[in-house]
Amino acid sequence: MNAMPLTPRQAPASRRPRVYLAGPDVFFRDSAAIFQALKADCERLGMVGLAPSDAAIAEAAGGSDDERAQRIYEGNIRLIQEADGVVANLMCFRGHEPDSGTVFEVGFAVALGKPVVGYGVEQGSYAQRVSAAVDCIRDDEGVLREAGSGVMVEGLGQRLNLMLTRSTALAPSAVDALARLAALLDVPAPGPG
Repeated sequence: MNAMPLTPRQAPASRRPRVYLAGPDVFFRDSAAIFQALKADCERLGMVGLAPSDAAIAEAAGGSDDERAQRIYEGNIRLIQEADGVVANLMCFRGHEPDSGTVFEVGFAVALGKPVVGYGVEQGSYAQRVSAAVDCIRDDEGVLREAGSGVMVEGLGQRLNLMLTRSTALAPSAVDALARLAALLDVPAPGPG
């Protein structure tokens, strides 16, 4: 259960709700196929999927790395602003945490008041996953800490950092996340077909 309630929001009646598809999927070799499948799932649910690569990033091909990075950033910000909600792949990416760019996009969407549903999060708590990978100990106050550094491992039984779990609904899969977002956006259920 989220502390911050996710309330249904209805997209303008003149168009289908638009969903920004956040996640590290853009880095995978098969990213085009991943986004094609996610967009097809959106279509089946009466929504339009917006992949980060839809931000006219082809025009980002020229110029310096800084210029290209700025155009990608601005394009993705624009897509999030235009979207009615966000579905985010919050899988562990290059470590024990979700992709930092995806986390930024989730926070930005939440700050704009858009509903966000995440997926790709392993079962169990974040503290359990860290403890399985890093030598951890409990200190005299019972706080879980990394044995080598003494850094506290966030507890509270959350599957991710509490800033994500308290602002973002979590679903077991991308399809479930899209269905949950469709319900939050009050999209009529698709008819048989």
